[in-house]
Amino acid sequence: MVKEIRISNMYSIKDEIVLDMTAGSSKSKNMRQLQSNCFDANGESVLKSVAIYGANASGKSNIIKAIRFCCMMILNSHNHTQDAVFNFLPFKYEGYPAKESTFFIRFVTKDIEYEYSFSMTTCEIVSEELYYYPRGRRATIFTRNERLSKDKHKIYHFTSVIKRPMDVAVNTSRKTLFVSRASQMDRDVAKDIYLFFKEYVLFSGSIRIEDVEKLFYSSKSTLLEALRIADCDITDIKLKKEKVKNKNINADFINNTASINEDERDVLKFTTFHRNNENVSFDLNKEESSGTVSLFYNMLYIIDIVRNGKLLLWDEIEQSLHSKIVEYIFSIFNKSKSAQLICTTHNTNLLDLGRLRKDQIYFVNKKEDGSSDLYSLYDYKDFRENMDLEKAYLQGRFDAIPYINDSQANINRILSDEEN
Repeated sequence: MVKEIRISNMYSIKDEIVLDMTAGSSKSKNMRQLQSNCFDANGESVLKSVAIYGANASGKSNIIKAIRFCCMMILNSHNHTQDAVFNFLPFKYEGYPAKESTFFIRFVTKDIEYEYSFSMTTCEIVSEELYYYPRGRRATIFTRNERLSKDKHKIYHFTSVIKRPMDVAVNTSRKTLFVSRASQMDRDVAKDIYLFFKEYVLFSGSIRIEDVEKLFYSSKSTLLEALRIADCDITDIKLKKEKVKNKNINADFINNTASINEDERDVLKFTTFHRNNENVSFDLNKEESSGTVSLFYNMLYIIDIVRNGKLLLWDEIEQSLHSKIVEYIFSIFNKSKSAQLICTTHNTNLLDLGRLRKDQIYFVNKKEDGSSDLYSLYDYKDFRENMDLEKAYLQGRFDAIPYINDSQANINRILSDEEN
């Protein structure tokens, strides 16, 4: 599970923001009643879900985007060539494009807590550090600082945790994270970390076709029950894998010729059957509503996540989903054993302190300099739990909303046929 994430100088994020998944300490009635929204991790209480609110263009999506990019760096940077340019943008103002961007994550895998971080520019890795808590006390696994020297022995500091670490360092360029390279070179601790980010940190919409097939056959009955609870009248679903031919046009502009090649790819065809007539079939992707399709694929993903204590990051969770369905998804996570959900949303129905704790609610506000600021409702010590949270948010008590001047005069200017 993830306990904390810190990011700086990525997209609209300028100064470091902190997404803290550890539960805040409070003796309030609401917080005590929602203790089931947390789980214990090595003696520390950790949140099962977090909802992030903010106006359009405030930077909510950039937080998920930045986390995704950093996770992809861990998984893929061993493939980078010497001319690689990293696929992210630093904050654009005040000289920040020339400054380093940073990522920090505190997480637990195989019952061991780790702290992993790195800094970089758009062209190279600058530093990288990995610590762990093998017996409850912080200990170093390795540090890396490319600023110190060109000599690998001066750049890296290793303890005895990773076997033959300098063999890995010699094969690690400034385009590559050491953890990424070490995992490919079969180093045990690095492999554990790599597999954590590959298998336990997941993003909505990134499910692969082979995963869909596997998850469907392993959880079909649970999926049907989850859909039934969501007031969906689908009573059965069948899956058939089909081969589809694709035509690829290869153009040769030098010789002014073109060739057409055909290849085959697997396509999964889901057929649904409904309560009112179970003999009539429907093509899931072509004949069901976008909401039903979204619920089907996401619920398939969620079942695996809650069974195995994984983390799901979901940008704009309410897309094609009714607000009640979003509440249902939060309930699944909050009643799970150790699964986690981090999502951005505009669904203000969730702003209910009988449903979510104060430390589960975050806001993103765009500051005057164009940067995104992230903060929690838990920081507002003067906000009493008997107040109407949804009303307070929509009134601008916590910022993080658009301030719209829709006066009659302004609307008339939009509707006017005359150009200024």
